[in-house]
Amino acid sequence: MRLTDFWARLGEVFGAAYARSIAADHSFGELGNRTINQAIADGIETATIWRAVVAAYPDRVPSRLR
Repeated sequence: MRLTDFWARLGEVFGAAYARSIAADHSFGELGNRTINQAIADGIETATIWRAVVAAYPDRVPSRLR
């Protein structure tokens, strides 16, 4: 998944402002307790990051974006 696609999905699911907040403030256990921003900086694949988001917010992410 391209980084631009990742950000588009995150924004679609959470809205632009909340997406930025989640990316900076929420630590995901599946990403080694990193935030999205840290995981991207550490070179973790965006598909892996997206799967962590889906796992953390299963009720929020529509099936077409999983």
